[in-house]
Amino acid sequence: MSAKTVLILAPTLVSLFLAQSYFWVPSFSDQVRGDPGRLTRYIESSIGDASILNPTLSADSASSEIAGLVFDGLIDRDMDLSYRGRLAESWRIFEEAYLLVDETQRLPDGGPVTAEALRRRLEAALAAGQPSLAAVERIEVEPGRELSERVEVKPADKGGPAKTVQLALRRPPRLKFTLREVDQDFFAKLDRLLDGYVGRIRPTRWLNPGLEPPLRERALELLAATEHNPVIMFQLRKGVRFHDGQEFDSRDVRFTYETIMDPRNLSPRVPDFEPIKSVETPGRHTVRVTYKRLFQPGFESWGMGMLPEHRLNPEALRAEARALGRDPDRFTARDSNFSRHPIGTGPFRFVEWRTDQYIRLARYDGHWDGPPNFREFLYRIIPDPLTTELTFYAGTTDEYAAQPHQVERLRDDPRFMQFSGLALGYTYIGYNMRRAPFQDERVRTALAMAINTQEIISYVLYGQAEPITGPFPKQTDFYDPTVRPLPHDPAGALRLLEEAGYRKNGEGWLEKDGKPLAFTLITNSGNEIRKAVMAIAQNAWRRLGIKVETLALEWAVFINERVNKADFDALVLGWSMGLDADIYQIFHSSQMGPFQLNFVGYRNPAADDLMVRIRQEYNRERQVAMARELHRLIAKDQPYTFLFVGKWTALYDRKITRQVRAPDGSLRYAAIVPTKLGSPKFHFNQWIKVPQPVGGPVHAAR
Repeated sequence: MSAKTVLILAPTLVSLFLAQSYFWVPSFSDQVRGDPGRLTRYIESSIGDASILNPTLSADSASSEIAGLVFDGLIDRDMDLSYRGRLAESWRIFEEAYLLVDETQRLPDGGPVTAEALRRRLEAALAAGQPSLAAVERIEVEPGRELSERVEVKPADKGGPAKTVQLALRRPPRLKFTLREVDQDFFAKLDRLLDGYVGRIRPTRWLNPGLEPPLRERALELLAATEHNPVIMFQLRKGVRFHDGQEFDSRDVRFTYETIMDPRNLSPRVPDFEPIKSVETPGRHTVRVTYKRLFQPGFESWGMGMLPEHRLNPEALRAEARALGRDPDRFTARDSNFSRHPIGTGPFRFVEWRTDQYIRLARYDGHWDGPPNFREFLYRIIPDPLTTELTFYAGTTDEYAAQPHQVERLRDDPRFMQFSGLALGYTYIGYNMRRAPFQDERVRTALAMAINTQEIISYVLYGQAEPITGPFPKQTDFYDPTVRPLPHDPAGALRLLEEAGYRKNGEGWLEKDGKPLAFTLITNSGNEIRKAVMAIAQNAWRRLGIKVETLALEWAVFINERVNKADFDALVLGWSMGLDADIYQIFHSSQMGPFQLNFVGYRNPAADDLMVRIRQEYNRERQVAMARELHRLIAKDQPYTFLFVGKWTALYDRKITRQVRAPDGSLRYAAIVPTKLGSPKFHFNQWIKVPQPVGGPVHAAR
């Protein structure tokens, strides 16, 4: 099916459904007359249902939307995209750095090295105002100590069970430096100050040469010559309560971290929290997070919604398992009913979830930041986009993501407020690189070259999109604008496929070693743009001689049964991204397992190395340079066909406004103001719906 066929059919279907829908969609006025509470109920629609409402376990947009209302994180970003406190009232970020002391060496003046002598020398330099030590608050000696831990050793032939071996060693003394801020270059500065002393430390001299490789690897970690330990000290808000009345405190923060890191829970958030060395609770409202290495994105991770420890701790899970007749030893947070009946500290509390129908939330009057104006939030599942459109026009839903072909027509419609911008993410075709023929870069590149992305942008998206060539949001500095899109070149694509060993048979289909080049392309139902992309790709590939079938699946089935289990050949999907350069979860080879986000199975050691280095880089200029190098590498490998970044347009009824309290205590109406990236819902807790549009930016509330 061509792109033009899709566009011709759409208006006909709209007319047909308009006729069928006239009698069963109530108007907004009818709703208000029948239910005055409609003015305090916000109704949003989605083409797909949520999958799991535990924020530590979910990764899809529908689940995240609901979790964002039910749960609070420690931090988030303000209107200007700077960090602000939520459950954390304040924080301090600093560093504890360790230097192994090698007493066999000599100082630059020829004197012997002891931990105490080295400390005195550096303290003297600090007192003298040595610039290399400007960030140092204090220097301490950590005595040598015996270390012992159990390490799992797998057999060399990978057959048979792993064994656990006790590792014992003595670590020599170390110097501990407390720095006012994280300084990734601290040891390089220290090395220059000490005339190369740091670079001459050889931890292997304290190792038993007969150690097995896994033990040796762990021993070298424990005997690292230098160690960066960034630290975040959070001070939590007092008096915050979960929806069941239990007070939130530091134990809940530590428990949220432990839930993510429990391997039985299969949390997709592990990469964000694995760099943590410890989460300590020195006080009821104090949390100390210590990282075991440099990790620049670490702070942003604490926007994660916090879980109630008392609801999901081992005792609670065992009790729930026994009540359900399940094995308590195998019952995890992923099995708990909490995932369908969540309890958080957010502005809305969970009420009801009817699968593939709706999720109902109610205002939480005890919210620490004040309750929202809307008394109820209803998340309706409407898989059909035409029905979604009609319900918005009738006022039975309160917002609508306008389709590209509707933007121009609705731009100046006086009934609606409109907000728009370039999406922070992109749409792509992903290839399962565990399966043939997608292991071959030439095949992936050929598939991309066969698709005319500009035609998709022009005819499917009506120009409401821009081409994209790599894995970073186009608005960020990390995106490399010098990377040019692959040309639309079917003849060149066919030459690449022939180079990969494919030849056309008597029927015109490509085959190799007697096997046809054939696969299935899937996406989720309810997204007409993705379905059109799927049809266009199928048509382009079939013209080359590739047998391609297509399949659209209901959202929950698509995510849970295909994406999370990597059970697909190729798929059309999209990412909503953050503002940082961390794409480790999506592309690192360690993230290829069930429920992890590198479901296409991309593996490139050079890319892996860059992703790790980007996470440890605090210098913005160097981080941008590495990100752009990674962009170029992934663009060459083509694990995805990067298609486009859409321009989103959100419509809202003009009856929606903000109700705020003025300094004199009176209630007033104020205009909805978008964030720096254009998102209008920053002040959602202040939103309210009124019988008639209030008009103008600010009005007295009645």
